[in-house]
Amino acid sequence: QVQLVESGGGLVQAGASLRLSCAASGRTISNYAMGWFRQPPGKAREFVAGITWSGAVTKYADSVKGRFTISRNNARNTVYLQMNSPKPEPTAVYYCAAGPTLSSLVVPTPDGALPLDAWGQGTLVTGAS
Repeated sequence: QVQLVESGGGLVQAGASLRLSCAASGRTISNYAMGWFRQPPGKAREFVAGITWSGAVTKYADSVKGRFTISRNNARNTVYLQMNSPKPEPTAVYYCAAGPTLSSLVVPTPDGALPLDAWGQGTLVTGAS
């Protein structure tokens, strides 16, 4: 079982940048597609970005396309989310997740759950204008 720990959260002002990291242990992340999700207070968790095991293919939510970049370093067992925010970002807890495929990050099973292997505990990003 892979364990995931996010870091790098903090205050992000309009026009500023922030980079989140997700460090894995227990298993190599090269076996997994990896993704970032976020959950604003009182709202549902939503997909932000995903990347295949090799890093060759990425996928983004429309709301962050062109501003956020997901990347991975399999040798360091770490995934990153670079957030460049020309406009204020909503305050949210950002979660890292591991799944078998890129589709597992966005396509739920018939019972409504995403078929993922692991979630991190989250890191808080506070948006400020």
